[in-house]
Amino acid sequence: MTLYARFAAHLNLALDALVLAGDLPAGLERRAVTVEPPRDASHGDLATNAAMVLAKPAGTNPRALAEKIGAELEKLDEVASVSIAGPGFINLTLTDATWRGELMAILDGGDDYGRSRVGDGTTVNVEYVSANPTGPMHMGHCRGAVVGDALASLLEFAGHKVIREYYVNDAGGQVDVLARSAHLRYREALGEDIGEIPEGLYPGAYLKPVGVKLAAEFGDRYVGAPESEWLVPFRKTAVAAMMDMIRADLALLGIHHDLFSSEAALQAAGKPEQAEAWLRERGYVYDGVLEAPKGETPEDWEPVELPLFRSTQFGDDQDRPIKKSNGAWTYFGADLAYHFQKAQSADQLIDIWGADHAGTVKRIVAAVQALTGGETKFDVKLVQMVRLLRDGEPVKMSKRAGNFVTLADVVQEVGKDVVRFTMLTRKADAQMDFDFAKVVEASKDNPVFYVQYAHARVASLQRRTAEAGIACADVDLSLLDTQELKLVKAAAQFPRIVEAAASAREPHRIAFYLYDLAAELHSLWNLGKDDASRRFLIPDQVALTCARLYLARSIGQIVRNGLRIMGVEAVQEM
Repeated sequence: MTLYARFAAHLNLALDALVLAGDLPAGLERRAVTVEPPRDASHGDLATNAAMVLAKPAGTNPRALAEKIGAELEKLDEVASVSIAGPGFINLTLTDATWRGELMAILDGGDDYGRSRVGDGTTVNVEYVSANPTGPMHMGHCRGAVVGDALASLLEFAGHKVIREYYVNDAGGQVDVLARSAHLRYREALGEDIGEIPEGLYPGAYLKPVGVKLAAEFGDRYVGAPESEWLVPFRKTAVAAMMDMIRADLALLGIHHDLFSSEAALQAAGKPEQAEAWLRERGYVYDGVLEAPKGETPEDWEPVELPLFRSTQFGDDQDRPIKKSNGAWTYFGADLAYHFQKAQSADQLIDIWGADHAGTVKRIVAAVQALTGGETKFDVKLVQMVRLLRDGEPVKMSKRAGNFVTLADVVQEVGKDVVRFTMLTRKADAQMDFDFAKVVEASKDNPVFYVQYAHARVASLQRRTAEAGIACADVDLSLLDTQELKLVKAAAQFPRIVEAAASAREPHRIAFYLYDLAAELHSLWNLGKDDASRRFLIPDQVALTCARLYLARSIGQIVRNGLRIMGVEAVQEM
C-alpha cells in the first residue's frame, strides 16, 4: 500500500475511533474526504479536509472536530506533528523515516509502483481513432489516437479491464467515393491516361497500389462496365487495403486495437433495427415530423414523417431522426446501434472524438442512457486540432497524400516517442501547435527532452557508479537530507496522480507530473555544479553515493512507469 493510500486508511481508522468514542455519529458519508499534499508545502507533508467535510452533517464545529481528528492521527509513529489551519484543515508533518520507507517501497514495487485497484476489474470500452477508411492516417487523426491509447493504458494501470476498439465507417457514401477513386487507379494501372483526378474523388497517390491489385485480380473486365457491377467488389478491396494501411500507420505509434467493428457488418446483421425496436418498446422512438429549419418557408419545406428518438427527454434541444426519408439510416441511427452493441460487453464506454463532433455529443449520450437504462457510464472526450509548424511557419501538405500531412511522415522525421509525448503535453480539448523544430529541441522548454533527460541522467549515474567500482550492497538512507527527501515527497505522489488522472479520464496529467518530477531531479542534480558535496557521485564517499544512487534509481523507476502509461520509451542516454 502506497503512502497516500495508507494515510487514507489511517484517517478512516481515526474517524472510526471518534465514532466509537461518541464524538462522531455513525454512518456519515466520507467519499468527499481527501488526503493530499497541502497547497503550501510549508504547512506540512499531508493535509485532509475531513473536519471541514464532516462537521456540518455531524452537527459540530469544524475546528473542534479537527482537533479531535488530529489528536488521533498524532498517535501514529509515522507522524512527527499535526497542525490545524484556518477553519479546520488538518496538516500532517511526517517523520523522515516515513519518507525513507516510501523510497524503499518505490524500488520494491518496481514496474508496479503506482498501479491501482480503483478500477476493480470494471470493463471499459475505449473507442478511438475510427478514421474513415479512405486513406492513410494523417496528423488530424494523430492526437486522438495517442490520447485514446494513453487513456486505455492509464485505465489498465488503474485496475480496469480495457477493450481498445476501432469503429470502421465502411457503410457511408465516403467508401463509395473510395471505390470510384480506386476504379480510376485501376484503369490507370491498365495503361489508361486518366489525366487530372476529377473533383470529388480522392487524389492521393496512395491508391495506386490498390489500382494495381485490382488490375491483377480482374484484368480489364470492369474497365467499361457500369458502376453497379464493380462498385461492391472494388469497395471491399479498397476498404481492406486502407485498413491495412491504417493499421500499419498506427503501429508506427505503437498503437494496436483489440477490436475492429464494421459499420457495414453492423447494418447487415440488423443491429440498427434491433436497437430501434428496443427503443420503440420503451417509448423512446416514435414516428413524427421535424419542425422546418430556421429560415425555411413553407414553400421550401416538405414535412416528412420519420422515426424520431426522444432526445429532448434527456436534455437535447430537439428530437433526432434515426432514418432518412429514403429509408437509409442516419449517422445518428447507425451510431446509436453501434453503442447499443458496445454496451453489451462493457460497464463503461468512452469515445475519443474530434472537436468538430461536439454538436452530436448530447444526442448520443442521451441515446446510450436510454439504451442502457442509465446503467452504462458513457463519456465523450473531445480532442482539439493540431496545427503543424516548422520554425513557426505552417507545414506544407503532402504530395503523396493529396491534401494532408501523413502521420507516417511525421513519425519518420521526429520519432514515435516525440510524437506521443508531445500529444499529451496539453489537455485534449485545448488547441495545440506541433512545431517540428521545437519538439526536438534540447531544452527545458521541451517537455519531451526534459523528462527523457532525467531518465538518461539516472542511467548515466548507474553506469558511472559501476565504472568507479562502487558496489552498493547495503544502503543507509538516513544519509539523505531534507533537500533529497523533498524529491522523495514529489515521487510519492505518483500513485495518487495515477488515480486522479484515471478518474478524470485525463492522461495528460501523467505528462504534467513527469515534467514536474524531472524538474525536481534536475534542480537537485544541478546543485552539484557549484557545490561538489551535493553531487550524486562522490567516489571517496561510498555510503553517501549509494544512498543518492538509490534515490535516483527510484526516480528513474517512476519516470519509466509514467512513460510506459504514455507509450513512450525511457531512454538510457541522450
